[in-house]
Amino acid sequence: MKPDAVELRVLGALLEKQRTTPDTYPLTLNALRAACNQSTNRDPVVQYDDAQIRHALEELARRRWTRSAGGSRAAKYRHLLADTMQIRPDEQAVLAVLILRGPQTPGELRARTERLHRFESADELDTTVDRLITRRLVVRLERRPGQKEARVQQVMGGEELPTEAAATSGTVAVERAAEPPQYRDESGPSEFDLGPAPPSDGGASSSPVGGGAAAGRGDAEEPPPNHLEGRVVQLEGELEDVRAELRTLREELSALRTELGA
Repeated sequence: MKPDAVELRVLGALLEKQRTTPDTYPLTLNALRAACNQSTNRDPVVQYDDAQIRHALEELARRRWTRSAGGSRAAKYRHLLADTMQIRPDEQAVLAVLILRGPQTPGELRARTERLHRFESADELDTTVDRLITRRLVVRLERRPGQKEARVQQVMGGEELPTEAAATSGTVAVERAAEPPQYRDESGPSEFDLGPAPPSDGGASSSPVGGGAAAGRGDAEEPPPNHLEGRVVQLEGELEDVRAELRTLREELSALRTELGA
């Protein structure tokens, strides 16, 4: 049975906070709830309660994806993907963003993984995505008409793929057999086709951003974030991490005061 949405949100939050707030990782239940329910860097935004998160942690523990790490006053929790599934840090970063924010273009993915793992080039990111495709943890969706880039989607929860877009999850198309090798993982023979090379971030888009008939139909996509946009995304995420940590500290302080006054 595949993990549900709550389990995946908990797992994604643990993956993210291990990298962005290592001083408070592993996470208490309060911190984990705050991380799951963040209003930024999340799609969709949710409001899970403690009971839902506890149940998700129990199910994840049965899969050996998480475990309790103990704690002096409250139990803390950590993920085990590196131990039980041998998922590398760069792969964890990609999975975390896809779990927490849904399907992403390569440009979005590279900008939004910056706080978790720095990819030096688009090719390095493509290689990481290719390994995850090989393990059937993510798929690459075909580019829709009017879109500039293909998207990547995680399928750890058995998500249903869009009917209007085919997923390149393991079959090599005959017409793509002659593509240049730099768009494939050269670490060894692979049956997985990575599709056409993504356009450079500096390329001009033929479709206007905002307004117009294409935007009205919802079939146009914004170009990948440039360096400044990626930095804004990074700073927004760091600010939300600080806010979540502050909320957690306030809750723990309130609980400590209650214990002392009892």
